[in-house]
Amino acid sequence: MGKYLARLVTLLAVLVAAAGAFAPRTEAAEEWDPPAELVQPLDEVWKHVESTYPDLYGFRNYGWDQIMANKGSVNYCVRWESDAPVSAALRDRIHGALKKQFGKWMAAMVEGGTGHNAWPYTEVPVNIVGWAVKDRSTLQWSDNSVDIYTGILDEGGAPQCAPGCGRFFHQDGDYSQCPGGPARHYDQSLWLTKGFQGGAGGDWGQRVGQEYFTGALDQENIHVYLHEVGHTFGLDDFYDWTPTGQCCFLMKAGSAGQITEFDKWMFRDFWRHLKSRYGY
Repeated sequence: MGKYLARLVTLLAVLVAAAGAFAPRTEAAEEWDPPAELVQPLDEVWKHVESTYPDLYGFRNYGWDQIMANKGSVNYCVRWESDAPVSAALRDRIHGALKKQFGKWMAAMVEGGTGHNAWPYTEVPVNIVGWAVKDRSTLQWSDNSVDIYTGILDEGGAPQCAPGCGRFFHQDGDYSQCPGGPARHYDQSLWLTKGFQGGAGGDWGQRVGQEYFTGALDQENIHVYLHEVGHTFGLDDFYDWTPTGQCCFLMKAGSAGQITEFDKWMFRDFWRHLKSRYGY
């Protein structure tokens, strides 16, 4: 009898284990806990985004998509639309400022040393892989730390890195025509344009004045650039309305010079609504 009882217990244990293996898994509770005073304005912003973006959920080249495709990094090309000379020292300062400023948005996705709401990365390396100029002599260095593209002009006559290396042109990830291969592709361009006023931003990158950016390299916040990076990740402008209780924040141009608490939570909210496309 003891032998049969032992077998029965073993069989029951196997059945219980099997049942657990095939039982539906319950997803972890979503981590969404903005400050109480931001709940209403955040809800207003998302409803506005849903009602005004023509392809909000179908678009597949937000900054989020780029980072996820690269498994946690982003590659940049610098488009130097200026005849001002660039020394190796200035190049390195521009690189350093770009990494620091982009990193401010990435830091908004980290809380207590971990990614907020299943965001998988605590750090997102920024790689500068190329520079584009009209005339090679503008760049006063001879090392090969970055690829240099000369004489490749867009339809407006501005220098650009090789289209074969650009994600904007190859959102399917096929960089077979990129001279440096996939590792040298660029996801975004930092377009530094002589005499340009204001800024522009999108999935292709950011455009600001050359004089403005180089003159702000030692500032803690290069706020025009930061604003435009917000657009790269899908955040909206606020030219004609203001969410309840919010007067001053970076994405409302001219009202703040740094990423505010409201900007941070709008950023997190965009991830919250897109993360399922990546399996989170």
